[in-house]
Amino acid sequence: MTQILEMRGITKTFPGVKALDNVNLSVAEGEIHALVGENGAGKSTLMKVLSGVYPHGSYDGDIVFDGQVKAFRGISDSEADGIIIIHQELALVPLLSVGENIFLGNECARGGIIDWHETNRRARALLARVGLSEAPETVVDNLGLGKQQLVEIAKALSKNVRLLILDEPTSSLNEDDSQKLLDLLLEFKAKGITSILISHKLNEISRVADTITVLRDGSTVARLDCRDGISEDDIIRDMVGRSLQDRYPARAPQIGGTVMEVRNWIVHHPLHAERKVVDDVSFHVRQGEVLGIAGLMGAGRTELAMSLFGRSYGQGISGEALIGGQRADLTSVRSAINAGLAYATEDRKTFGLVLQDTIRRNVPLARLDAIASRGVVEPAREATVAETYRKRLNIKSSSIEQETVNLSGGNQQKVVLSKWLFADPDILILDEPTRGIDVGAKFEIYTVIRDLAAAGKAIIVISSEMPELLGITDRLYVMNEGRFVGEMATAEASQEKIMARIIKTDVRTGNETGDKT
Repeated sequence: MTQILEMRGITKTFPGVKALDNVNLSVAEGEIHALVGENGAGKSTLMKVLSGVYPHGSYDGDIVFDGQVKAFRGISDSEADGIIIIHQELALVPLLSVGENIFLGNECARGGIIDWHETNRRARALLARVGLSEAPETVVDNLGLGKQQLVEIAKALSKNVRLLILDEPTSSLNEDDSQKLLDLLLEFKAKGITSILISHKLNEISRVADTITVLRDGSTVARLDCRDGISEDDIIRDMVGRSLQDRYPARAPQIGGTVMEVRNWIVHHPLHAERKVVDDVSFHVRQGEVLGIAGLMGAGRTELAMSLFGRSYGQGISGEALIGGQRADLTSVRSAINAGLAYATEDRKTFGLVLQDTIRRNVPLARLDAIASRGVVEPAREATVAETYRKRLNIKSSSIEQETVNLSGGNQQKVVLSKWLFADPDILILDEPTRGIDVGAKFEIYTVIRDLAAAGKAIIVISSEMPELLGITDRLYVMNEGRFVGEMATAEASQEKIMARIIKTDVRTGNETGDKT
């Protein structure tokens, strides 16, 4: 089979760290090639070298594409050869139309004037290729994440893509949207388009990949042919350098009395006051319990969590929240923290971290009074706290002075958790705590959750990964269209039962509909 891409001896060094060390990658034309490894293994760095984000001269080694040695000076050079990268953080302009986004920087123009008829005609054809029926005039911000991902792919197709690189394309998608995207990659493969897929979801890789390259600590450690019957355990062993017998740490729950109770909680949309996004929700969580909230994307889970945490979301909020049997003041973030509540956001980069600041400055943020004297932060105490949590959570970094923007996703998440652990809450809400994180780092975070529950904390986990909820929680609520439509002990739950509650429940009445078998 003809090799469309070879990366030979790629070495990339940043100040104080060697991100890539003599990495080799070979991709056959027309295949789906998976690139896997733990967070910080060098996957995204390698693709940034390939796409010209890190230009020729900033790394050692050679890139051979279509039989020719390349010296890409920037993204425009690689795109001219048909190498298109779609990053984990989508590069769409929310307030522009779909058509405008697809041809942004590559406008359909005549005499320097944009031809909108041609723009929309070509955009409509590209949207059809990725399975979207939306009009090209649709504003991107009005689309869900799954459809925005497809707009990104349509944009890639507009540039005559030959090699499509997708970095964690399904990390923010629900299961249905993820399957549609994977089906699209298989269609592209049938048409001769080569893809490189970076993903932590090994079940997805097993489904579509032809070949897998495994990186560990910036080096190539394995190349696997999926036709040889590779198992997920084989991939994990190569990724982490050891066998991972269990995906979830063993627990012996010691569950006590109710710590937090929420009654008849209602939240209205921040812009559309007539629309309820959380509709009369009641629940409780107990000491030492890991409580899961399951549901499809858009069910209202994050809106519920944010509205509880200092009314960070919504308007017209009503209902009652009790902590320790007493009515809790949750009207501001500070009052929520003082009441013993913490919330680790699903969007760690936007809301969870000060990315341009160091680990030392990020870790104590939620409890600055504990490291201050007369209102002034003491640098020595700040450093001690940061170093303590860096070791406790095994944050891989050069030092506590490393900026969080330069950490891998898994280590960024550990900094977010460190911030809230230092705040010492009684109730900790974790919203998609392992999104975009590799299996090794996931296990470490699951262990932190287990240990917090064992210490008597009440943990609420929101996750779109049902196996994760079934693996780490004690009890589950199922949410759909702003309401809780089911409650069950995790020991009695299954993915099928959870989906049945979502699909078969009329949210207007709370009653099951249709066949109950």
